[in-house]
Amino acid sequence: MPLTLEQLNAASPAEALALLDGLYEHSPWIAEEALAQRPFRSLAHLKHALAQVVRTAELDAQLALIRAHPELAGKAMVAKSLTAESTNEQSKAGLTECTPEEFERIQQLNAAYNERFGFPFILAVRGPRGTGLSKQEIIDTFARRLDNHPEFELAEALRNIHRIAEIRLNDKFAAEPVLGNDVWDWHEALARHSDPGFAEKGQLTVTYLTDAHRACGRDIAQRMRECGFDRVEIDAVGNVVGRYYPAAPGARYLMTGSHYDTVRNGGKYDGRLGIFVPLACVRELHRAGKRLPFGIEVVAFAEEEGQRYKATFLGSGALIGHFNPAWLDQKDASGVTMREAMQHAGLRLDDIAKLQRDPAQYLGFIEVHIEQGPVLNELDLPLGVVTSINGGVRYLCEMIGTASHAGTTPMDRRRDAAVAVAELALYVEQRAAKDGDSVGTIGLLNVPSGSINVVPGRCLFSLDLRAPTDAQRDAMVTDVLDELAKIAQRRGLRYTIEESMRAAAAPSAPALQHHWERAVDALGVPVFRMPSGAGHDAMKLHEIMPQAMLFTRGQNSGISHNPLESTTNNDIQLTVDAFTQVLHQLAEETQP
Repeated sequence: MPLTLEQLNAASPAEALALLDGLYEHSPWIAEEALAQRPFRSLAHLKHALAQVVRTAELDAQLALIRAHPELAGKAMVAKSLTAESTNEQSKAGLTECTPEEFERIQQLNAAYNERFGFPFILAVRGPRGTGLSKQEIIDTFARRLDNHPEFELAEALRNIHRIAEIRLNDKFAAEPVLGNDVWDWHEALARHSDPGFAEKGQLTVTYLTDAHRACGRDIAQRMRECGFDRVEIDAVGNVVGRYYPAAPGARYLMTGSHYDTVRNGGKYDGRLGIFVPLACVRELHRAGKRLPFGIEVVAFAEEEGQRYKATFLGSGALIGHFNPAWLDQKDASGVTMREAMQHAGLRLDDIAKLQRDPAQYLGFIEVHIEQGPVLNELDLPLGVVTSINGGVRYLCEMIGTASHAGTTPMDRRRDAAVAVAELALYVEQRAAKDGDSVGTIGLLNVPSGSINVVPGRCLFSLDLRAPTDAQRDAMVTDVLDELAKIAQRRGLRYTIEESMRAAAAPSAPALQHHWERAVDALGVPVFRMPSGAGHDAMKLHEIMPQAMLFTRGQNSGISHNPLESTTNNDIQLTVDAFTQVLHQLAEETQP
């Protein structure tokens, strides 16, 4: 019989410890300390309690926990001396059936890893879906993590240990994240579409109105129909819009959604998680034959990333009346104008102005999104409530000096444009750090026609400056631009600067943020509040209606805009559950 929380909460200390036996390899002290927090409100509460015991433990205890784990396909497996749990996991991953070549490669990696870090390589081989990684995925991950910094790798090992324990707990409690699995699978299915030049390499890239992009739009529309939406359409800019009608005609709608385009060689969850989570919630309402006092409008925004054309937030901007007709004449790298791309896709350009929404018809906008950062991962928290989306300013700049011979130009006579930008980059790093939540980046740095034996005469660079409030952002911008002028003057250089983007900070609406906080608390998970350093479609909708966001923890230290971007079926399940809680809260609040 599966274990229940009622059993665990009611058991004696010794009985409870026995019930949790085997979660952490040869380390019963973790469960023993966590059990002091009984009664547990939910399985998520128990998981968090266990993780916090490890997180707050001394380094020696953490290292002992890691070293208690067997090597993958190591001597213990060969000798059949693994614990039952490890035997099951390594067997499911096919490690008990390695070819001689695979076995030899894993042994080489084991030896190199132990020599570098002093502890065995730990990987949750059942993976983010719980069904098992392939042997090649395991080997590739092993090789990649050999390059990590030792402190980072220790943390990564502990995170994988917690994932192993989570899956083992799921088995003990017969807890299957059904909706999390469905949403995870939907991401995998949509990721089969990718632009030419990337698809052949197994990379995910979906830019505005390419064949892959339009295929994604059609798939999302079909998924909406299958989930029971009453009305589904692709609008005049390519947004996929699904409406689930309210219980009574004329009621307002809750808008939600995110974008389905990607950066080049990006991840599967950025944006798309915010589409599929509400789809799962609507599907469950439809299956139950239930209507809410408000309607639900899910918008899969066609463009947010600005990859093919310089028109970031095109999809959400169109809904607030911010579509710039001048964008239509922009050309992509192949010389195709946006107008031509839209006409080829069969979009109705004359209808773009009609997309503007009337905020009086909406309760507001909520969005779930993968965190795209390391904070939740480091805190062992699955969810984070967003307090504000950082305001940002971007500039495209050029530093101009004098190109000269690298061998004959004395150091005190150089007009080196690249060194000046390097000096500015160090200042940006220091200045942003003073504010805590501010961030500054020089992400583009290029010496046109540079040569190994020429002092750079030109350097093209970007500036990206962000902060949780506009005042904080603007103060940093002033300081950075002042420093840029000082550096140029001192070094005898000149520069150009062009503002390419300015976005106001978007504080979360207190009422909607509170709904997310209540939802997270109801799941038994600590409520953690955090700003969003990245821009999101919610910051556009913020201009006409209240908005609030929820973040979902990402794997691999929360990396995003990267093929390693990932999350687990369990964290997705919690996200779906939190979204469902918000729907119930709003239903109670708006009940006539």
